[in-house]
Amino acid sequence: MSHIDDLPPLRETIAKFDLAAKKSLGQNFLLDLNITMKIARSAGALDGVTVLEIGPGPGGLTRALLASGAKQVVAIERDERCLPALQEISDASEGRLRVVSGDALELDHALVLKQNGVDLQNDRIKILANLPYNIATPLFTNWIGGENWPPFWEGMSLMFQKEVAQRIIAQPGDKAWGRLGVFSNWRCHCDIAFDLPPQVFTPPPKVTSSVVMVQPRTKPLAVEQARLELVTQAAFGQRRKMLRQSLKGIGGQNLLDKVGIEGTLRAEQLSTEEFVNLANSIG
Repeated sequence: MSHIDDLPPLRETIAKFDLAAKKSLGQNFLLDLNITMKIARSAGALDGVTVLEIGPGPGGLTRALLASGAKQVVAIERDERCLPALQEISDASEGRLRVVSGDALELDHALVLKQNGVDLQNDRIKILANLPYNIATPLFTNWIGGENWPPFWEGMSLMFQKEVAQRIIAQPGDKAWGRLGVFSNWRCHCDIAFDLPPQVFTPPPKVTSSVVMVQPRTKPLAVEQARLELVTQAAFGQRRKMLRQSLKGIGGQNLLDKVGIEGTLRAEQLSTEEFVNLANSIG
């Protein structure tokens, strides 16, 4: 039987282990159990699901994930100060929490899961995290990048700065539409579940945060990732210029003519499909 509910309040845990948030690690702790449960619920039913969590800190969201019925949580934590607090949660959950000490940016997450007994082919896996702001975007692009698709995860609920979240969910014509939006839209369906004001965090950040729900597309448009990155980098790297000028280094007007796109348009006016067509027509 799980004893998650018997754990002391998070504020007591933070005081006990002297876990003041470190700005250098991008730490902003969530202590309100109602909010952590709301994040856990945003991912849908967790019964039978293995959850990968990044940066659990003192374990606020971790507790909610376990209390919501997750089969197990594999958490990657860089801050060694947090390990004793997380061990208490592991003990209370009778081993359903496995903690990996290390830098999430440097680890192969699929391998980490395998090393902790997860069957990548048959187990249900979701990623949920109150991501440290300073590593959120590279982690996200790593999860939706790579040659293997569909990915090892079936869904993600992730915390970002609202500005980054808006770039992830942006659509053509939006002010926030750019490389991140094209890349996200190419392989995933992304939506903002809800926003969180600064005051719900300890310490409060200077920005509003958003929880983004991510579902992988089963069959994204066929294109080599490197080609799509090349086209979007050129187009959005000079987003104020017309495409015939911004794409000059990779074909310019000739490339645009191949796919029937007007050279006087600008990057923010093109759809994901049009960027894919351009990428597939290079060279």
